[in-house]
Amino acid sequence: MSRVKLTITESKCRGGYFKEGQEFIVEDLCPPLCHELWNAIYPSVYALQNGATLDYGNTRAKMFDAKCPDGGRVCIHGEVLE
Repeated sequence: MSRVKLTITESKCRGGYFKEGQEFIVEDLCPPLCHELWNAIYPSVYALQNGATLDYGNTRAKMFDAKCPDGGRVCIHGEVLE
């Protein structure tokens, strides 16, 4: 199973949980993310952990970008660590 690095690329989190530049490594357990953000990105994280490539712009890659479902207040980038 691949490790996935998550990086907060922008944050206007109303709860103050995230700061731009924060990084999390996902291995077996979910990282300390709020439930809303984790729920939005979990399918992509799981796919990457299991060898998938995802649509990324006009190509396929082992990475994704996503936004918090709370109005896009937090932006996150995920990528496989080789």
